[in-house]
Amino acid sequence: LTTLGQNITALEVRGNFDDCQRLVKQAFLDARVTGHRQLTSANSINVARWLPQQFYYCYALQQWPHATPPVVAVPSGNFGNLCAGLLAHASGLPVAHFVAACNANSAVADYLRTGTYAARPAVVTLSNAMDVGSPSNFGRILELFGQRHADLSRLVSGAVVSDAETTATIGRVHEQTGYLLDPHGAVALRALEEYLREHPAGRGIFLETAHPVKFPEVVEPVIGAAVPVPAAVRGLLNRTKQSVLLEPEYAALQEFLLR
Repeated sequence: LTTLGQNITALEVRGNFDDCQRLVKQAFLDARVTGHRQLTSANSINVARWLPQQFYYCYALQQWPHATPPVVAVPSGNFGNLCAGLLAHASGLPVAHFVAACNANSAVADYLRTGTYAARPAVVTLSNAMDVGSPSNFGRILELFGQRHADLSRLVSGAVVSDAETTATIGRVHEQTGYLLDPHGAVALRALEEYLREHPAGRGIFLETAHPVKFPEVVEPVIGAAVPVPAAVRGLLNRTKQSVLLEPEYAALQEFLLR
């Protein structure tokens, strides 16, 4: 997005995901802004994001060769991807269990284990798209289960994967199979492996949600080689980045949107 130009302006916030989400939600509730511009969200603040995300769960299950339904491990940051899977399951998709695969930002995983939820500041990890301290979709998940922890935890369990475990998984899988994971997929695979060790009768699927070419600084030291760059991406790397820097304060975003 920072290279497309024309009628696209990328805003680069000096903050983290939680800061960006807070600013966007404030803008949606600001009558001055919404009276001046038509706003929508392409991420999972907008539940329409969940609809296409359900398709790859269905596509994966269409190829599932076993009689018993799979366990599905989902990289979980803002939890929109897991919401999509839960909706697909509620619509009849046969899934035995979901594993919410988290990095050190483990508020939801801790809730699934203990029944107590405590949002906290985001922690920086290698799987940075999952660095969310207070996931906005967690409240929606609770509503899907009528705020009943027991019902939710029967279908969904949480797992916490460290950066060291993430890089170890990337290295092991690449050495054994030649497949190159990105950090988010590695978190999901590690979480799935842990679940299946405790439930050896199960089989599972993990979601790989990003391409490793986005994370050369993480992946290349682990495998000792350069990440192969797809041709479509190679063209983007030669383009000029264009963005507008913003402080993580709503006044800055409001001023920009009211221009």
